[in-house]
Amino acid sequence: MRTAVGREQHAAGEARLRESYAALPAGAPVRLAKRTSNLFRGRSASEGGLDVSGLTGVVEVDGDVAEVQGMCTYEHLVEVTLAHGRIPLVVPQLRTITLGGAVSGLGIESTSFRSGLPHESVLEMDVLTGAGEVVTTKPGDELFDAFPNSYGSLGYATRLRIELEQVPSYVALRHVRFPDAATLAGAVVRVVEERAWAGERVDAVDGVAFAPDELYLTLARWTDDPGPTSDYAGQQVFYRSLQERSTDRLTVHDYLWRWDTDWFWCSRAFGAQHPLVRRVWPRRLRRSDVYWKLVALDRRLGVADRLDRRAGRPQGERVVQDVEVPVERLPEFLEWFDREIGMRPVWLCPLRLRRGADGSGDRPWPGYPLSAETTYVNVGFWGIVNVGPDAPSSPRNRAIEAKVSELGGHKSLYSEAFYAQAEFDRLYGGDHLARVKAAHDPDGRLTSLYDKVVQRR
Repeated sequence: MRTAVGREQHAAGEARLRESYAALPAGAPVRLAKRTSNLFRGRSASEGGLDVSGLTGVVEVDGDVAEVQGMCTYEHLVEVTLAHGRIPLVVPQLRTITLGGAVSGLGIESTSFRSGLPHESVLEMDVLTGAGEVVTTKPGDELFDAFPNSYGSLGYATRLRIELEQVPSYVALRHVRFPDAATLAGAVVRVVEERAWAGERVDAVDGVAFAPDELYLTLARWTDDPGPTSDYAGQQVFYRSLQERSTDRLTVHDYLWRWDTDWFWCSRAFGAQHPLVRRVWPRRLRRSDVYWKLVALDRRLGVADRLDRRAGRPQGERVVQDVEVPVERLPEFLEWFDREIGMRPVWLCPLRLRRGADGSGDRPWPGYPLSAETTYVNVGFWGIVNVGPDAPSSPRNRAIEAKVSELGGHKSLYSEAFYAQAEFDRLYGGDHLARVKAAHDPDGRLTSLYDKVVQRR
C-alpha cells in the first residue's frame, strides 16, 4: 500500500527538478527526462532533460482534497485515495497517465458527463515555466486557464491540489443496447440531463459501437450493496462482456482499470485475448504500458509492415485518435466513419464541461474551446487501416481532421496531427497561447504546441 510522501519529500523533489534545469546548457530546449509516455506521436531525439523522479507521489489527502505531485500516475494516486474512500473526479482509463499529463494534455472518462475534464477539478497548481521559475497559479489566472491542452509548451505541473469524491466499494453496471446511433445519441442527452436511466441513478457512462446496428451504453452506479463481482484481469475480456450480459458488478478499483487490462480491445493485436495465450500471459503484465512497449518494439523493427507485405495486404496507416463531436452530430460522424474509415469497435464517452452550482456551464478553456452549452461525445478509435501506397501521407487521419472540424468538434492532440498552422491556431487558441508563452517563457526554451504535435519536435 502506497502512502503520501509529505511536504518535506515534495520540497526535495522540486529542488532536484530545479537543479536539473540549472544544469541544462544555456539556450538548450527544456524537456522532461521520462522513460515512458502515453503519447502516440514521436519527437526529435534530445539529450538531457528535467529530473522529475522526485515528483511521482501524493503529498497529502485531506478530506475531499488531495495535494499531488505532477508526475504521479493515476494508478498510484487512486491507490492512495481509495484508502480514504475517495477517487479523483475524473480518472483517465490508463494506469500510467500522470495527473500533470492529464491536466496539460486533457483526459476523459465515464464521469466526464458530470465532472468534465481533469483540469476542471484542479484548485491550484505549481508550474515550472520555461524561465525556470515555479509559479503558483489558480483558476482565473491566465497561465492556469491556458495550461489545459498545452502539452508542456507552457511548462510542467509540479504540484496540484485537486477535488476528490467519495465512493463506496462497488460499481453496478447496466449494458443497454441500441439499434442505431441516433437512438443512442438521444439516450445520451437524457442521461446527461437527468443523470438517471429507467429510474436508476447514473454516476458514470460510456459506450461501445460494435456495428451500425449494435451500440451499447454502459451505465454505472456507485453502490455498497454486497454481491459477487467479475474479474476482467483474468480470463475474461471486459469489452466482450457488453455483448454477453446486460448487468455486471465490479469493485471500484477494477471498474477504474477495466479498460487498461486489454488497452480497450487493442491487446488482441498481440494475441493476449486468445484463451491459450491468455492462460500463460502473466496477470501482472496484462496492462497498457506493457502493450505500449510492444508497439514501440514493432515500430523499431517494422514487424507489422513486413507481415502485411507477406500476406499481400495494402500498406497500413496507423489511425489512433480521439475526437469530440456534438452529440447531435454523432450519427452523422459514425455513418461517415463506417463508410470512409471502417474501423470497429469504437469507444463512446459523453462529455460536458463541468457545470456550476446553478446548473450553468463554466467558462470554456481557450486551448480547447468546447462550448459550455453543448454535450459532446468522445469517439475513440485505435488501429491500422490498410490503405495502400498512400499510407505514408496519412490520408485517413487528414480526412478525420477535416470531418471533425466540419461537424463543430475537436480532436485530441496526444497522437499525430496534420493541420496547417493557421487552422491549428484557429482551433486551439494559438494566438492566446503564444501570448501566455511569451510571458512565462521569454527565451523560447519550451517547444511550441504546434511544433510538438504537428512538427513533432
